[in-house]
Amino acid sequence: MQYKVAVFIFNEVEVLDFAGPFEVFSVAGLRTLPEAPFDVFTVAQFETIQARNHLTIKPKYTLATAPNADIILIPGGGGRHADGTPFGSRREMNNPIVLNWVKEQAAHAKLVLSVCTGSLILGKAGLLDGLEATTHFKAIDGLKEISDQIHVKENVRFVDNGTVITSAGISAGLDMSLYTVGKLFGKETADETAKYMQYDYWKG
Repeated sequence: MQYKVAVFIFNEVEVLDFAGPFEVFSVAGLRTLPEAPFDVFTVAQFETIQARNHLTIKPKYTLATAPNADIILIPGGGGRHADGTPFGSRREMNNPIVLNWVKEQAAHAKLVLSVCTGSLILGKAGLLDGLEATTHFKAIDGLKEISDQIHVKENVRFVDNGTVITSAGISAGLDMSLYTVGKLFGKETADETAKYMQYDYWKG
């Protein structure tokens, strides 16, 4: 089976938050499985995105044109300007267009993943209530403030609730993605993917 993986991106998204998982799912199983196990694509609200450090990205789909996905991945990146104005994930967590799309996709997706402060978006969408979740260590309090129904875990790389998996900051998204590859296609495929990438990941 081939899984469609939608990687949501937005202005000021942290580059490795989305590019790391994108790489993992794109190269997984290509040397060992009969067909590519993942069809990975980017999705954004706008036709052009400015990631952190001025990286310009043209997503494959907009929210209006994206197909339904088996796996959705919400990265993080962002904070607040000196005047208190939110940017990046802290802006998108209050964007009703984004929240509606995330909820609609999550309703039929097999897996919902977040990296870093992407969990704030999932939390605001109501997808973490009653679940354990984690995020970047600097955003732990922010995640707790969203809802007292979210059981926030600290000092962990990622948390698997079965259908919702959240990871800590930046590089932890690579670990979570490799874990997800193993969850779906076996540890051997995950290990081979990590070896190909020359990445030593947390194996639990």
